[in-house]
Amino acid sequence: MPLPLPLFPLRTVLLPGVPLPLHIFEPRYRQLTVDLMTGAVPEKRFGVVALTPSAEVEVTSLDQVKPIGCTAVLRQASRLPDGRFDIVTVGEQRFRLLALDHAAAPYLIGEVEWLPDTPAVVPGQRTISQTIDSLVAAARAAYRRYCQAAWKQGEWTEPAEDVDVAALAHLLTTDCLLPLDDRQRILEETRPLHRLRLVTRLISREAGILATLNAVPAPPVEIPQQGN
Repeated sequence: MPLPLPLFPLRTVLLPGVPLPLHIFEPRYRQLTVDLMTGAVPEKRFGVVALTPSAEVEVTSLDQVKPIGCTAVLRQASRLPDGRFDIVTVGEQRFRLLALDHAAAPYLIGEVEWLPDTPAVVPGQRTISQTIDSLVAAARAAYRRYCQAAWKQGEWTEPAEDVDVAALAHLLTTDCLLPLDDRQRILEETRPLHRLRLVTRLISREAGILATLNAVPAPPVEIPQQGN
């Protein structure tokens, strides 16, 4: 059954397990933050969906946002003297957006269905285990190459060794400033091993560009007012 979920359209893609700090100043999202803090919104959970290019300022139709988003759970919230908020959220689980209601509340409400990972087909336990080990090693190596090219020592932290393979691809993007379309591809990929291969390829590409240009990645584009 479709589930109602408050929505926060942004010019970014949130991935499961990845932190997302936000500065909240637009009135509708101040109200959403209050509702999250007071329990009016259950489980302190809302949905983040990436905006698509559009001439419209207000989001009123599905074609203005990406079809797959990720829930965010509120972890910390600090209210500033003028009523704005600084909050920290963490990505939780993927969803497919089925419908939008832009009139029922001060903020958008979406009807969503959960989008779980596809179970891996295991033709032979030993073979699949060796394949996973190789994929994990390649992904972590690509991540280290990227971070060593992009950041100073101490500015990045590799995910723990015991991170589940289904979560690893998402976590490896935390310190990697991938383009929005690439992050959306990662979010929409429901096959864990394919996702790990995809992340390895994308991070390796970016690391190669940084090494060739002897440059550091540009900081993320500031989120405009309609998104926070």
